[in-house]
Amino acid sequence: MKLKRFCLRYYPPGIIIEYEKTGQLSTKSIDLLDLSTETNPDELVSEIVQSEPLITEHWADQVKDLIVRLQQKQCQQNHHKFCFVKVLNAHLLPLTNVAFNKSGSKFITGSYDRTCRVWDTASGTCLLTLESHQSVVYAIAFNNPFGDKIATSSFDKTCRLWCAETGKCFYTFRGHTAEIVCLAFNPQSTLVATGSMDTTAKLWDVESGEELATLTGHTAEVLCVCFNTVGNQLITGSFDHTVAIWEVPSGRLVHTLHSHLGEISNVQFNWDCSLIVSASLDHTCKLWEASSGKCVATLEGHKEEVLDACFDLTGQLVATASADCTAQVFSATTHEHLLTLKGHEGEISKLCFNPQSTRLLTASSDRTARLWDVKTGECLQVLSGHTDEIFSCAFNYEGDTIITGSKDNTCRIWY
Repeated sequence: MKLKRFCLRYYPPGIIIEYEKTGQLSTKSIDLLDLSTETNPDELVSEIVQSEPLITEHWADQVKDLIVRLQQKQCQQNHHKFCFVKVLNAHLLPLTNVAFNKSGSKFITGSYDRTCRVWDTASGTCLLTLESHQSVVYAIAFNNPFGDKIATSSFDKTCRLWCAETGKCFYTFRGHTAEIVCLAFNPQSTLVATGSMDTTAKLWDVESGEELATLTGHTAEVLCVCFNTVGNQLITGSFDHTVAIWEVPSGRLVHTLHSHLGEISNVQFNWDCSLIVSASLDHTCKLWEASSGKCVATLEGHKEEVLDACFDLTGQLVATASADCTAQVFSATTHEHLLTLKGHEGEISKLCFNPQSTRLLTASSDRTARLWDVKTGECLQVLSGHTDEIFSCAFNYEGDTIITGSKDNTCRIWY
């Protein structure tokens, strides 16, 4: 194997190695999830040289320079105050979902009007309208980090794959027997996973459009799907109160996670693929060991259903959103309860960390989104202006742009 070059990854911090093996270019990542401004670069370089065969002493100075650049990025204080930029009357009928491409230069919206629209974030111009579905377009996604394809799923029981530049429909994935309510691309953008009200999930080949596997085992609707960052496992959450871990691309069932007493509202892997978080209508959130399927913690404290849960990009924090109008933050390593975020006057249905893991964004039925300081729990901003429930919110890759989607049929962009 011959090392060719290094690339920086700011969020989460890491170094990507490009190398040649038997004439083929490949990449691998060195995750530096515990990197901080206090980390000694020389000691970290020594650890990397000892553990990574591709990196010899010859590369030590260059690796140190990359580590210092990552630390300098962390030193950039994030005191950004978001200002409302524009409102987009995106669709004639209610919105279902919104999603950014990686850079945040474009975003997409799904709607009850049976279409998905592609928007230019800076100008607010509608670039494309993706039409062909025969019913509600519900789940939508870019194939980030590439951003050249879009997947849309519908209550018409199909999923469609589109060119993000031209709007051409590459394939229509047919096979589910009920509404498709969730989807995800794998990190390599070679597969699409879909989850359906027919109790199954399916894996589809992006290149050929063929169905690769049907994942059977749940006894009720599949409400959420998520690939790990390596792409070799998929998790599904269901109304049957269970989470399932599947091998990719074979579709073999690895573990079924039993412990929740209510429907699963969301599931997610952490960055290093070691943990899974599940949110449930039983008022709890659980952490699971991905390798064994063992429940390692039950995160309690909410008085109503937990509607969403997520890790920050480093995998060190977990946030939960609830119908009790609060969000909570926990340590993913010690399972300690760190913060309860109070201020919303309606249920919180969605939340996400910024890429720097310093801010938490929450979306609520009280028609506002709120921005919180992750260290202190202080509400830094209330993003108001929508006239109905906000069901979706997202940061772009740099964390300097926010999009909110509401049942008032509009999206708002904040810089």
